[in-house]
Amino acid sequence: MHRTRLAPSPTGALHLGNARTFLVNWALARQQGWHIILRIEDLDGPRVKAGASDEAVDILRWLGIDWDAGPVTQRSDLAPYRAALERLAGQGDVYPCRCTRKEIEAAALSAPHGDEHELRYPGTCRPAEPTPLPPAALDEPGVAWRLRVPDGATTFVDHIAGAHRHDMAATTGDFLVATKEGLPSYQLAVVVDDARQAIDRIVRGDDLLGSTHRQLLLQQRLGITPPPEYYHLPLVLGEDGRRLAKRHGDSRISHYRAQGVAAERIIALIAEWCGLGPHEELSAKKFTAEFDLAALPRTPITFNPATPHLAPGSSNRG
Repeated sequence: MHRTRLAPSPTGALHLGNARTFLVNWALARQQGWHIILRIEDLDGPRVKAGASDEAVDILRWLGIDWDAGPVTQRSDLAPYRAALERLAGQGDVYPCRCTRKEIEAAALSAPHGDEHELRYPGTCRPAEPTPLPPAALDEPGVAWRLRVPDGATTFVDHIAGAHRHDMAATTGDFLVATKEGLPSYQLAVVVDDARQAIDRIVRGDDLLGSTHRQLLLQQRLGITPPPEYYHLPLVLGEDGRRLAKRHGDSRISHYRAQGVAAERIIALIAEWCGLGPHEELSAKKFTAEFDLAALPRTPITFNPATPHLAPGSSNRG
């Protein structure tokens, strides 16, 4: 049986774009008989918001989305991440980095690369040759760890985006696998979790296409085979063409729920975004029955906060 995961992060409230991704993931899983794990990705300590995990679980249930195992958290067991980092260190794939963010920002100003979320690392601390290190080296305080990336572009084939080409060395450079606080980075944690939970089908937004190349590289270095199959959905954007944010109005599911908007109204809107045509209301089960991956638009969706689906009190239930 194939396995997938719903992986909300408790760093903020679920918004309409998140709901679309989770609903499509759930529909594909239920159509094709995949096992679903609910995983709370709670390693980003300073940004984790109190109560956000419970709210995410509650919102998913309210929408009609269920799962077969979980919820499981990441912070409950850090040992697998340490074991993966020790293997990478022993192979000479990682090295310690003592650079501050200000130093990396200064270097990026003279040679801008990367994207709006991550600066390109200039290789300041990178040793000339790969250097195998013992596990004890990882205990040095105040040191981050970076993975050496190869020169040139890599390619993988996505079920939605098709063939995707990306040059890690040119865009992000050697990337973090462990922070100065001793925690695994998102890139390392997601690879380790997907491997130990036997996840082989991954559905998420296409803002993570570049991250997939890094995760495939980590899988190779850690001897994880075969790689998962990926489905990257075009994002839901604001009317200015930028990803959903507060500047586009309140897109939180909890906001609409509090205003009396029925879950079926939200799912009907998401159904239109997925190429299923107009509906006034639609349950998650009916969405699954109608969902067709071939009909899914391959271009971004534009969110219009004035859509009638989201009008306050728009529920036949009262």
